[in-house]
Amino acid sequence: MKTFNEVVNKHKDNLELYVPVVERVHGPSHPEFYAVKKEYDAMVEKVNSDKLIELKDNFENLRKITNDYTVPSDTCETYEAVYTMLQELDQAYTE
Repeated sequence: MKTFNEVVNKHKDNLELYVPVVERVHGPSHPEFYAVKKEYDAMVEKVNSDKLIELKDNFENLRKITNDYTVPSDTCETYEAVYTMLQELDQAYTE
């Protein structure tokens, strides 16, 4: 079982790269992704601070917004990768 910090370190570079691209490409046809990006940005800010990380509400919001990380059928592999990475972070955080 990987710790949350290990999963963060594993995915942070790809998420930093992919999230803005998915927002730009798919945001107009999938406006829910704007909310995903907002939650993601809030989480990054918390993780980058030296404060105790409290992400429970962020992950609850992501599960609601994404319908438990269900990838829309008309999106690309990068969109799917973002949801997969966020779900892995969610699972590591809640364990």
